Amino acid sequence: MSHSSDSSSPASLLHSILDRATGRSGFDLPVLYPVGGGSINAAYRITTKDNAQWFSKINDSRAFPDLFEKESRGLDLLRMQDIFRIPAVVAHETARGRQILLLEWIGQGPKTAGFWRLFGEQIAQLHRVIAPSQPARSPVSLHQHEVTPPSEPAGSNALTLQPGSFGLSWDNYMGALPQSNTPSPQWTDFFIQQRLDPQARLAAEKGLLSPAALRSFERLYPSLPGPEEAPSLLHGDLWSGNFICDEHSRPVLIDPAVYFGHRSMDLAMTTLFGGFCNLYPLLIHLNLFGKRPSSGALYPPPRP
Repeated sequence: MSHSSDSSSPASLLHSILDRATGRSGFDLPVLYPVGGGSINAAYRITTKDNAQWFSKINDSRAFPDLFEKESRGLDLLRMQDIFRIPAVVAHETARGRQILLLEWIGQGPKTAGFWRLFGEQIAQLHRVIAPSQPARSPVSLHQHEVTPPSEPAGSNALTLQPGSFGLSWDNYMGALPQSNTPSPQWTDFFIQQRLDPQARLAAEKGLLSPAALRSFERLYPSLPGPEEAPSLLHGDLWSGNFICDEHSRPVLIDPAVYFGHRSMDLAMTTLFGGFCNLYPLLIHLNLFGKRPSSGALYPPPRP
Protein backbone atom coordinates (compact mmCIF):
# COMPACT_ATOMS: atom_id res chain seq x y z
CA MET A 1 0.00 0.00 0.00
CA SER A 2 1.30 3.46 -0.89
CA HIS A 3 0.14 6.71 0.69
CA SER A 4 2.85 9.40 0.44
CA SER A 5 2.66 13.19 0.46
CA ASP A 6 5.90 13.50 -1.53
CA SER A 7 5.01 15.64 -4.57
CA SER A 8 6.88 13.25 -6.88
CA SER A 9 5.30 10.08 -5.49
CA PRO A 10 2.80 8.04 -7.54
CA ALA A 11 0.07 8.94 -5.04
CA SER A 12 0.69 12.68 -5.48
CA LEU A 13 0.85 12.39 -9.27
CA LEU A 14 -2.40 10.45 -9.37
CA HIS A 15 -4.01 12.84 -6.90
CA SER A 16 -3.36 15.74 -9.30
CA ILE A 17 -4.61 13.76 -12.31
CA LEU A 18 -7.81 12.74 -10.49
CA ASP A 19 -8.53 16.36 -9.60
CA ARG A 20 -8.20 17.41 -13.24
CA ALA A 21 -9.89 14.38 -14.83
CA THR A 22 -12.94 14.23 -12.58
CA GLY A 23 -13.40 17.94 -11.96
CA ARG A 24 -13.60 17.19 -8.25
CA SER A 25 -11.23 19.20 -6.11
CA GLY A 26 -10.44 18.40 -2.51
CA PHE A 27 -9.81 14.68 -2.91
CA ASP A 28 -7.80 13.34 0.00
CA LEU A 29 -4.52 11.82 -1.09
CA PRO A 30 -5.58 8.43 -2.53
CA VAL A 31 -4.38 5.11 -1.21
CA LEU A 32 -2.55 2.98 -3.78
CA TYR A 33 -2.63 -0.81 -3.65
CA PRO A 34 -0.06 -2.46 -5.97
CA VAL A 35 -1.52 -5.00 -8.40
CA GLY A 36 -0.04 -6.99 -11.27
CA GLY A 37 0.48 -4.82 -14.34
CA GLY A 38 2.92 -6.69 -16.58
CA SER A 39 6.68 -6.49 -16.99
CA ILE A 40 7.11 -2.74 -17.63
CA ASN A 41 4.45 -0.99 -15.56
CA ALA A 42 3.86 -0.16 -11.94
CA ALA A 43 0.14 -0.80 -11.54
CA TYR A 44 -2.20 0.26 -8.75
CA ARG A 45 -5.76 0.06 -7.55
CA ILE A 46 -6.54 3.59 -6.40
CA THR A 47 -9.01 4.09 -3.56
CA THR A 48 -10.29 7.30 -1.99
CA LYS A 49 -12.01 7.77 1.36
CA ASP A 50 -15.43 7.78 -0.29
CA ASN A 51 -14.62 4.31 -1.75
CA ALA A 52 -14.25 5.52 -5.33
CA GLN A 53 -11.81 3.28 -7.21
CA TRP A 54 -9.68 3.46 -10.36
CA PHE A 55 -6.91 1.46 -11.98
CA SER A 56 -3.63 3.08 -13.01
CA LYS A 57 -0.44 2.09 -14.78
CA ILE A 58 2.78 4.12 -14.62
CA ASN A 59 6.02 3.67 -16.54
CA ASP A 60 9.05 5.49 -17.96
CA SER A 61 7.95 7.85 -20.72
CA ARG A 62 11.46 7.91 -22.20
CA ALA A 63 11.72 4.13 -22.51
CA PHE A 64 8.22 3.63 -23.98
CA PRO A 65 7.21 6.89 -25.67
CA ASP A 66 3.46 7.35 -26.21
CA LEU A 67 2.70 3.80 -25.06
CA PHE A 68 -0.34 4.82 -23.02
CA GLU A 69 -1.57 7.26 -25.66
CA LYS A 70 -1.55 4.36 -28.14
CA GLU A 71 -3.20 2.04 -25.63
CA SER A 72 -5.95 4.52 -24.85
CA ARG A 73 -6.68 4.97 -28.56
CA GLY A 74 -6.88 1.20 -28.96
CA LEU A 75 -9.33 0.98 -26.07
CA ASP A 76 -11.39 3.78 -27.61
CA LEU A 77 -11.49 2.02 -30.98
CA LEU A 78 -12.70 -1.21 -29.37
CA ARG A 79 -15.27 0.65 -27.27
CA MET A 80 -16.67 2.36 -30.38
CA GLN A 81 -17.87 -1.03 -31.62
CA ASP A 82 -20.19 -1.51 -28.60
CA ILE A 83 -19.44 -5.24 -28.46
CA PHE A 84 -17.24 -5.96 -25.43
CA ARG A 85 -17.12 -4.08 -22.18
CA ILE A 86 -13.98 -1.95 -22.38
CA PRO A 87 -12.53 0.00 -19.42
CA ALA A 88 -13.23 3.71 -19.70
CA VAL A 89 -10.13 5.85 -20.13
CA VAL A 90 -10.23 8.52 -17.44
CA ALA A 91 -6.91 10.17 -18.34
CA HIS A 92 -3.45 9.61 -19.77
CA GLU A 93 -0.71 12.10 -19.03
CA THR A 94 3.06 12.51 -19.04
CA ALA A 95 4.72 14.20 -16.08
CA ARG A 96 8.19 14.19 -14.52
CA GLY A 97 9.51 11.59 -16.94
CA ARG A 98 6.63 9.21 -16.28
CA GLN A 99 3.52 8.41 -18.23
CA ILE A 100 0.32 7.57 -16.42
CA LEU A 101 -2.79 5.80 -17.66
CA LEU A 102 -5.90 6.08 -15.49
CA LEU A 103 -8.81 3.71 -16.15
CA GLU A 104 -12.05 2.80 -14.46
CA TRP A 105 -11.66 0.00 -11.95
CA ILE A 106 -13.53 -3.18 -12.90
CA GLY A 107 -14.17 -5.75 -10.20
CA GLN A 108 -13.97 -9.39 -11.18
CA GLY A 109 -16.47 -12.22 -11.03
CA PRO A 110 -16.63 -15.95 -11.85
CA LYS A 111 -15.97 -17.24 -15.38
CA THR A 112 -19.17 -19.20 -15.85
CA ALA A 113 -20.16 -21.34 -18.83
CA GLY A 114 -22.19 -18.36 -20.00
CA PHE A 115 -19.09 -16.17 -19.81
CA TRP A 116 -17.17 -18.38 -22.25
CA ARG A 117 -20.13 -18.66 -24.64
CA LEU A 118 -20.58 -14.88 -24.65
CA PHE A 119 -16.83 -14.36 -25.07
CA GLY A 120 -16.80 -16.52 -28.21
CA GLU A 121 -19.85 -14.77 -29.64
CA GLN A 122 -18.37 -11.33 -29.02
CA ILE A 123 -14.99 -12.23 -30.55
CA ALA A 124 -16.82 -13.43 -33.67
CA GLN A 125 -18.77 -10.16 -33.72
CA LEU A 126 -15.59 -8.10 -33.30
CA HIS A 127 -14.00 -9.92 -36.23
CA ARG A 128 -16.95 -8.90 -38.40
CA VAL A 129 -15.82 -5.29 -38.03
CA ILE A 130 -13.83 -4.85 -41.21
CA ALA A 131 -11.48 -2.19 -42.51
CA PRO A 132 -13.22 0.24 -44.87
CA SER A 133 -13.60 -1.09 -48.41
CA GLN A 134 -14.46 2.36 -49.74
CA PRO A 135 -13.76 5.87 -48.49
CA ALA A 136 -17.28 6.47 -47.20
CA ARG A 137 -18.85 4.40 -44.45
CA SER A 138 -21.02 1.61 -45.86
CA PRO A 139 -24.39 0.61 -44.46
CA VAL A 140 -24.32 -1.93 -41.65
CA SER A 141 -25.23 -5.44 -42.79
CA LEU A 142 -26.47 -8.40 -40.76
CA HIS A 143 -23.05 -10.06 -40.82
CA GLN A 144 -20.40 -7.39 -40.91
CA HIS A 145 -19.94 -3.68 -40.74
CA GLU A 146 -17.21 -1.26 -41.58
CA VAL A 147 -15.48 1.19 -39.30
CA THR A 148 -13.20 4.14 -39.85
CA PRO A 149 -10.55 4.27 -37.10
CA PRO A 150 -10.15 7.50 -35.15
CA SER A 151 -7.87 9.91 -36.98
CA GLU A 152 -4.31 10.55 -35.84
CA PRO A 153 -3.94 13.70 -33.71
CA ALA A 154 -3.01 16.82 -35.65
CA GLY A 155 0.71 17.31 -36.11
CA SER A 156 1.62 13.63 -35.73
CA ASN A 157 3.15 11.34 -38.31
CA ALA A 158 -0.13 9.77 -39.40
CA LEU A 159 -0.25 6.69 -41.57
CA THR A 160 -3.05 6.44 -44.10
CA LEU A 161 -5.23 3.34 -43.96
CA GLN A 162 -6.25 2.74 -47.57
CA PRO A 163 -9.68 1.21 -48.17
CA GLY A 164 -9.63 -2.52 -47.49
CA SER A 165 -6.04 -2.52 -46.20
CA PHE A 166 -4.47 -4.57 -43.45
CA GLY A 167 -2.88 -2.41 -40.77
CA LEU A 168 -3.96 0.74 -38.97
CA SER A 169 -3.68 4.50 -39.25
CA TRP A 170 -1.22 4.61 -36.34
CA ASP A 171 1.56 2.43 -34.95
CA ASN A 172 1.32 1.00 -31.44
CA TYR A 173 2.99 -1.52 -29.15
CA MET A 174 2.93 -5.29 -28.71
CA GLY A 175 3.84 -5.69 -25.07
CA ALA A 176 6.88 -3.43 -24.60
CA LEU A 177 7.96 -3.59 -28.25
CA PRO A 178 6.94 -1.06 -30.93
CA GLN A 179 4.56 -2.55 -33.49
CA SER A 180 4.45 -1.12 -37.01
CA ASN A 181 1.01 -1.04 -38.64
CA THR A 182 2.05 0.40 -42.01
CA PRO A 183 -0.89 -0.64 -44.23
CA SER A 184 -0.74 -3.22 -46.99
CA PRO A 185 -3.48 -4.46 -49.35
CA GLN A 186 -2.31 -8.08 -48.94
CA TRP A 187 -2.36 -9.96 -45.65
CA THR A 188 0.69 -12.10 -46.38
CA ASP A 189 2.79 -9.05 -47.25
CA PHE A 190 1.65 -7.29 -44.07
CA PHE A 191 2.30 -10.38 -41.94
CA ILE A 192 5.83 -10.75 -43.28
CA GLN A 193 6.87 -7.09 -43.51
CA GLN A 194 5.21 -5.68 -40.37
CA ARG A 195 5.12 -8.72 -38.10
CA LEU A 196 7.51 -11.63 -38.69
CA ASP A 197 10.53 -10.09 -40.38
CA PRO A 198 11.07 -7.12 -38.01
CA GLN A 199 10.95 -9.38 -34.97
CA ALA A 200 13.12 -12.09 -36.53
CA ARG A 201 15.76 -9.51 -37.42
CA LEU A 202 15.58 -7.91 -33.97
CA ALA A 203 16.06 -11.32 -32.36
CA ALA A 204 19.05 -11.98 -34.62
CA GLU A 205 20.58 -8.60 -33.74
CA LYS A 206 20.22 -9.44 -30.05
CA GLY A 207 21.87 -12.83 -30.54
CA LEU A 208 18.63 -14.66 -29.76
CA LEU A 209 18.28 -16.16 -33.24
CA SER A 210 21.18 -17.70 -35.11
CA PRO A 211 21.97 -16.69 -38.71
CA ALA A 212 20.77 -20.15 -39.76
CA ALA A 213 17.43 -19.61 -38.01
CA LEU A 214 17.05 -16.22 -39.68
CA ARG A 215 17.68 -17.83 -43.08
CA SER A 216 14.97 -20.38 -42.23
CA PHE A 217 12.52 -17.53 -41.74
CA GLU A 218 13.51 -16.06 -45.10
CA ARG A 219 12.92 -19.44 -46.78
CA LEU A 220 9.54 -19.68 -45.06
CA TYR A 221 8.15 -16.37 -46.33
CA PRO A 222 7.55 -17.37 -50.00
CA SER A 223 5.56 -20.43 -48.91
CA LEU A 224 3.13 -18.58 -46.65
CA PRO A 225 -0.44 -18.80 -47.97
CA GLY A 226 -2.41 -15.74 -48.96
CA PRO A 227 -5.92 -16.19 -47.51
CA GLU A 228 -8.55 -14.06 -49.16
CA GLU A 229 -10.80 -12.34 -46.66
CA ALA A 230 -11.52 -8.81 -45.50
CA PRO A 231 -9.27 -7.29 -42.82
CA SER A 232 -10.90 -7.81 -39.41
CA LEU A 233 -10.58 -5.61 -36.37
CA LEU A 234 -8.35 -7.48 -33.92
CA HIS A 235 -7.58 -7.07 -30.26
CA GLY A 236 -4.05 -7.94 -31.37
CA ASP A 237 -2.67 -9.37 -28.11
CA LEU A 238 -5.39 -11.74 -26.99
CA TRP A 239 -3.54 -13.97 -24.56
CA SER A 240 -5.12 -15.11 -21.29
CA GLY A 241 -3.84 -12.09 -19.33
CA ASN A 242 -5.54 -9.53 -21.55
CA PHE A 243 -9.16 -10.20 -20.77
CA ILE A 244 -10.97 -10.31 -17.46
CA CYS A 245 -14.42 -11.27 -16.21
CA ASP A 246 -16.46 -8.49 -14.60
CA GLU A 247 -18.82 -8.66 -11.63
CA HIS A 248 -21.66 -9.80 -13.89
CA SER A 249 -19.58 -12.55 -15.55
CA ARG A 250 -19.17 -10.52 -18.74
CA PRO A 251 -15.93 -10.48 -20.76
CA VAL A 252 -13.80 -7.33 -20.60
CA LEU A 253 -10.92 -6.68 -23.01
CA ILE A 254 -7.80 -4.88 -21.73
CA ASP A 255 -4.28 -4.05 -22.99
CA PRO A 256 -5.02 -4.12 -26.75
CA ALA A 257 -2.57 -3.96 -29.66
CA VAL A 258 -5.28 -3.24 -32.22
CA TYR A 259 -5.05 -3.33 -35.99
CA PHE A 260 -6.99 -4.71 -38.96
CA GLY A 261 -5.62 -8.15 -39.76
CA HIS A 262 -6.43 -11.80 -40.29
CA ARG A 263 -8.80 -13.03 -37.57
CA SER A 264 -6.71 -16.19 -37.09
CA MET A 265 -4.16 -13.98 -35.29
CA ASP A 266 -6.53 -13.45 -32.36
CA LEU A 267 -7.72 -17.04 -32.39
CA ALA A 268 -4.21 -18.46 -32.36
CA MET A 269 -3.17 -16.16 -29.51
CA THR A 270 -5.85 -17.69 -27.28
CA THR A 271 -4.04 -21.05 -27.51
CA LEU A 272 -0.48 -19.80 -27.88
CA PHE A 273 1.17 -22.54 -25.84
CA GLY A 274 -1.44 -25.15 -26.65
CA GLY A 275 -0.42 -26.41 -30.08
CA PHE A 276 -0.54 -23.59 -32.63
CA CYS A 277 2.65 -22.47 -34.32
CA ASN A 278 2.16 -18.78 -33.66
CA LEU A 279 5.38 -17.21 -34.85
CA TYR A 280 4.74 -13.51 -34.28
CA PRO A 281 3.93 -13.57 -30.54
CA LEU A 282 6.61 -16.21 -29.99
CA LEU A 283 9.16 -13.84 -31.55
CA ILE A 284 7.80 -11.06 -29.32
CA HIS A 285 8.26 -13.38 -26.34
CA LEU A 286 11.82 -14.15 -27.43
CA ASN A 287 12.72 -10.46 -27.82
CA LEU A 288 11.11 -9.47 -24.52
CA PHE A 289 12.30 -12.31 -22.31
CA GLY A 290 15.18 -14.01 -24.12
CA LYS A 291 15.79 -17.73 -24.18
CA ARG A 292 14.92 -18.53 -20.59
CA PRO A 293 12.39 -21.37 -20.19
CA SER A 294 8.83 -20.22 -20.53
CA SER A 295 6.39 -20.69 -17.68
CA GLY A 296 3.61 -21.07 -20.22
CA ALA A 297 2.57 -17.42 -20.28
CA LEU A 298 3.49 -14.88 -22.93
CA TYR A 299 3.77 -12.09 -20.38
CA PRO A 300 3.90 -11.88 -16.56
CA PRO A 301 0.64 -12.69 -14.72
CA PRO A 302 -2.26 -10.28 -15.19
CA ARG A 303 -3.53 -8.03 -12.45
CA PRO A 304 -5.80 -9.81 -9.96
